[in-house]
Order: sequence, then structure tokens, then C-alpha cells
Amino acid sequence: MRKWVSGVAAFALALSAAAFANAEEKTLTIATEGAFPPFNMTRSDGTLDGYEIDLAKDLCARMEVKCEIVTQDWDGAIPALLARKFDVLMAAMSITPEREKMVDFSIPYQLGLMGFGVMAGTPLADLPGTGEAVNIGSNPEKFAEVIEKWKPLLQDKIIGVQSGSSNSIFLEKYLKDVVEVREYPSTEEHDLDLLAGRVDAVFAAYPVLMGDMEKPEFKDMKIVGTGVRGDVFGKGAAAAFHKGDTELKAKFDKAIQAAIDDGTIKALSIKWFKSDQTPSNN
Repeated sequence: MRKWVSGVAAFALALSAAAFANAEEKTLTIATEGAFPPFNMTRSDGTLDGYEIDLAKDLCARMEVKCEIVTQDWDGAIPALLARKFDVLMAAMSITPEREKMVDFSIPYQLGLMGFGVMAGTPLADLPGTGEAVNIGSNPEKFAEVIEKWKPLLQDKIIGVQSGSSNSIFLEKYLKDVVEVREYPSTEEHDLDLLAGRVDAVFAAYPVLMGDMEKPEFKDMKIVGTGVRGDVFGKGAAAAFHKGDTELKAKFDKAIQAAIDDGTIKALSIKWFKSDQTPSNN
């Protein structure tokens, strides 16, 4: 009887060990939009590329886990995460108080500027503050001056923006009484309307605008006005997790900090954004 009990116990332990091993080998599913260059994009052959794709692969290697990167439409990204259709979301999502109520975030892996993109020779090409930047939260007085300088030129203009984004929230919060905000499912779609003259400007992240300007059809595009950060734009872009996935978050935090410390994130941001957009998480 003792031998039988011992055998059962040993078998149970073996099953537990196997289950643990299988759990450890579980593929981690990371979702991205696949339509927000240079953060993430889908190439013509269907492969994913961009800053977050390179970074995700690096983080997975550091964590020694097998990862699968899949695409998820932006509008349904958070609901899909909450439904556990994937484990992690890396889609240029800024940390904001409203989003923090729904999901947990890693430490930031990118901190940049937002601004207007216009075509040269159009009425908004001389929007004040070009080449300057302001943090809305830490310098509200300067930001108020910026807005007042913008308003006369922006009056009744049509501004394209990606729907559901922090950029959309910014326009609604500070300029809805001045401009007509036209929302699009993706930045690529508002870019096409900018080229066609159906909008006067687009409002997006600098990396997105700089990526546009490298395309032949956007050779006459300019980034104008004072660049803005902080406030509705949060603390930077980060990975999002289902509430309570503390162990997974801790692994990503450690890997992201290591990628910051050894210069990997700086190298990737220069590769994709043409500038160092490394956040300071220390």
C-alpha cells in the first residue's frame, strides 16, 4: 500500500512538474496595431516591422520567453486585452490616468513629442513655435501662450487625427472650439486626406510625421508649431497588461530598464525615430 501511495505521489509530482514546464514554455502573445509607422507597421509581404517590433523581440530574448506578435485594430485594443485575446499590448499606447483605470502599464519605453504636420505652402505652414517644445503639465503658462498664438491661424481649419488616440483627446480638450476635428481609423488614412487637401493639417506623434516625410509623396510635408508632451499624452508609451498581471509586468519592467541602461532603446529610437526618445525611468 505504501509503495502504491508512493507511486501515485511520484506520478502526481511528475505531472505537476510537466505542467509547470509547459506553463513556462507557453508562448507569450504580444499584440500591436501594425498600422502606426514607425512604431509598428505591416510590410507588403505581411511581415511586421517597426520600433515596437524590434523592441518586443529584444525584450522577449531578455526574458527568455517565446513570443508571438499579432495585430489588433486600435479601436478594439483595450477591450481585446481585457478579454485576454492576447497577453500584452505594445501599440504606441501612452500611459494616461483614464487608461490606468482599465489596464496596468510597464515603465515607459518611449517618450516623444506630438505636433502638426502640414504641406508646404499651405496656410498653416507658418504656425508659430516651429522647432520648440513644451511640457503641458510642467509649464502650463508657456503652453497657454502657445495656444493663444495658434488660435488665429487654426480658426475653422480641418485637422485630421487618429480616433481614440491621445492626440484626438488633446484636440478636443484644447482646440475643439477653434478647429474641426476629423477622426480616422489610422494615421495612414488621415495622411492620404492631407495629400488630397481634404484636411488642412494632421496632428500626430513626431516619429509618425517624420516617417511620413521620408516617403516621396510627402517630400513637401513639414512639422510645424510647438511640439507638445505631458498632460493628456501621459508619461510615455508603454506595454499594457490585464489588471493584476503583476508578475508579467515585473518581467517587462526589468527587461525594459535593462534595454534603457545598455543603450538598446536609444539605438532603436535613433533607428526608427531619427532621435533619442529614451524615457528616464530611474
